[in-house]
Amino acid sequence: MGEKPGYAILGSGYWAGRMRTILADAHPVACLRGARRRPQETSSQYRSRLSESFAASGAQVAWLCVPPGAHIPVMTQAALEAGLNVVVEKPWLNSEADTKPLLELASRKGLVCGVHYQYCLLEAVEAWQRDLNRGAGFEFGGRFTISRPDRVGMDPIENLGSHLISIRNYAVPLARLGEIKCGHEMADERRVWLARTGDQIASIDFLQNREPIIQRFIEGVESAMGGGAFPFGLDFALWVARGVGALKLNPDAACL
Repeated sequence: MGEKPGYAILGSGYWAGRMRTILADAHPVACLRGARRRPQETSSQYRSRLSESFAASGAQVAWLCVPPGAHIPVMTQAALEAGLNVVVEKPWLNSEADTKPLLELASRKGLVCGVHYQYCLLEAVEAWQRDLNRGAGFEFGGRFTISRPDRVGMDPIENLGSHLISIRNYAVPLARLGEIKCGHEMADERRVWLARTGDQIASIDFLQNREPIIQRFIEGVESAMGGGAFPFGLDFALWVARGVGALKLNPDAACL
């Protein structure tokens, strides 16, 4: 087997540390500092500085473990310009106007650029994707609630609901959208289901998931670097973002 690609992790929080631990089992890992834009630094200067850091890391993949915001497209562009494939932590909340140029840049350079919707790689979700005719005739519902307080200050539909919408869009995109419930300081629940004529006929409980879904995602990125297909690119992320945006406008569907 060939040598595993190196990763450059941007971020310093809990998730950056977890990804560093997982990746370091089999990959060279560099942790980049100075992710924040400096005072008096223009957007162009900021992007150029980040791009130089990515290039100097010697990595082949940039993993952006930072909260969403206007800095994400800048960081993504900087990594792509440096010749790195890019993985961004969910949720992708950027507009089509911000996303399309990144799609075009990644395509032009032959690079993978996607968002880490790892729950799509649960074995049961993959079975839905394979066996249920894209969900035609079903209604999709889901709950992602957490007992701990919110520590990131993000709308739970954006932060937690993005996982639910990504599962629906990946596995059963023709299923009608039913109940979606997300929130903090509620009973812990992570579950999706399919219903027909009001009766649940299939469900997936992933609260106690022990499957290596992050490792599967990493394998998918690296396979796509070798010319394979990658289903979680920015076009998919933009589709998920549209669904999340629609939920925010429909409080009857998103019961918080």
